[in-house]
This record gives sequence, structure tokens and C-alpha cells, in this order.
Amino acid sequence: MLNYLDFEKPLSDIEGKVHELRKLAGEDEIIDTSSEISKLEAKAKDVLTDLYAKLTPWQKTQVARHPARPHFSNYVDGLFEDFTLLAGDRKFSDDPAIQSGLGRFRGQGVAVIGQEKGNDTKSRIHHNFGSARPEGYRKAVRVIEMADRFNLPIITLIDTSGAYPGVGAEERGQAEAIARSTEICLNVKVPIISVIIGEGGSGGAIAIATGNRVYMLEHAIYGVISPEGAASILWRDATRAKDAAANMKITAQDLKGLGVIDDIISEPVGGAHRDPAAVIASTGDTIAAALGEMATMDGEAIRKDRRDKFLNIGRNL
Repeated sequence: MLNYLDFEKPLSDIEGKVHELRKLAGEDEIIDTSSEISKLEAKAKDVLTDLYAKLTPWQKTQVARHPARPHFSNYVDGLFEDFTLLAGDRKFSDDPAIQSGLGRFRGQGVAVIGQEKGNDTKSRIHHNFGSARPEGYRKAVRVIEMADRFNLPIITLIDTSGAYPGVGAEERGQAEAIARSTEICLNVKVPIISVIIGEGGSGGAIAIATGNRVYMLEHAIYGVISPEGAASILWRDATRAKDAAANMKITAQDLKGLGVIDDIISEPVGGAHRDPAAVIASTGDTIAAALGEMATMDGEAIRKDRRDKFLNIGRNL
């Protein structure tokens, strides 16, 4: 049984009945439930399609945070060969919230950086739910500089609600580390392809999402703050996150219209968690196409392309 979101209750009721009928058929071979199951499955498919055709921004936020949604580690396993994890910032320690390393993407050497949220209680705590500390961003800078030195394209996969706001992180220069990571992304002479695969929250996201091409999955979100954070600031009431989400323009569709992202990667009906392999393959195709577009560009042209992209955001609105 899937982990259903609250707006998916009509679907959970139908699929729950399907599950009960399958169980009944398994216990009693005399009873034929195949016809009823087929009808319910067809109805469930229609309900699922209808639900996901008109998601609100808050519902998209819920989908982007779904616990079964594929994470950084799933994309690494599905897209990259010979991936070698690189740890530590050479200054303080390693930060498991940001994962980085070198590997091969369809035969081409690349550097890969992204946030990992974890997929169970133990791993989520280990990865701090994808919220990085300064050493995570300094590790990213180290790997970006290495990629630039060896002329390796950089692929970043973003999935974080934001950088970690703890006292220790602030004492170790969280803001400076994020700014430095953003700066190095703007200055390197190799292509950077960024994909928001779940949440893209605040400076914690932009620190590694300053790419030549920035893509979002269909039900991902991307904004300067989480809806709960915005609601706490605007109305001093985090429970109004739904209202904040509706006004923040955080969906892929809104951001493509504003020119913040380049394109949207479609998800299976029902979200990426219903068919992870398909969405990972689509993401790989999008990355490959973007790298192909820049294959003939020299380093200076690549850097200018990236800087111009971000300087021009909002100018034509």
C-alpha cells in the first residue's frame, strides 16, 4: 500500500477496496473478484488522473515532499556509472546532507553534487533531512573547483527545504559558505546542469543550482523560503502555509513562465514516486540533451551564458 497524501483520500479508498478484493481472492479460490477489481482499477486510474490534473501549489508541495519520492541516491544509481563519493571540505568536516563525487554519465566523465534527504528515520537523521551546514557547501565548492580544473561538466540535483539554520552552522559562516558556492558556480568554465528533483528551498538550493540550464520536475517546488516559513513571517502563523504556497509562485509551471527555469521534466501521473525509474530516465535524457547543446562551446562562452542567464531573469517581465 502506498503512503497516500491527504488530498488522495478518494484514491486511497478505491485502491484499498482493490487490495481487500485481491486478499479475498487469494484466501478463497471459489470467489471470482476479477471483474470488480478491473472496474475499480479503471476508476482509480480516472480519479488519479483527475486529481493530478488540477493540483494546487500546496498539493504540489506535498507531492514534492512525498517520502517515497526518488532522492539523490536513486538518481546516482540510475544515471551514473563508476560513481566515487568524495567526502569532506578539507577545513572542518564532512556534511552528509550534501553528497558529491565523480562518475560517468553515458560514457562522459562528470562531477555530481546534490542534497540527500534519506529514505528512513535513521538515514534522514544522518543526512539531516537534506539541510546542509557550511561544510557541505564548502565541500561542494571543492568539487566544483576540481571539475573546472579537469574540464568535467557538473550535474547538480537539488532537494532541500533550505540550509540548516542552527547556531553552529551560523558560527561557522553559513551565509558566507552559500555565497561562495553561488559565486564559484557563476565563475567556472564548464557546463553546469541543475535539476530540482523535489524541494528547492532558499539559498540552500541556489548555492548549487546556479547552472547554465536549470530544470524542475513537474511537481517539484522552488522558492526563496518554505511555505511554512513564509506564513510564519507574513502572518505569524505557520498553519497558513497553504495560503503562502498559493501566492509564492513556487511551482515549475509558474517559474518557467517567469523565466527562472528553462524547462519542466514530466512526471508519471500520480507523481515521481509512482514510477521512479521512468522519471529518472526522463531526467537523464534532459541532462544529456543540455550537455549536447553546450558541447561545442568554449569555457568563456559557457561562463558568459550562465552569468547572462541569471542577470536577465525578470528583465523581460
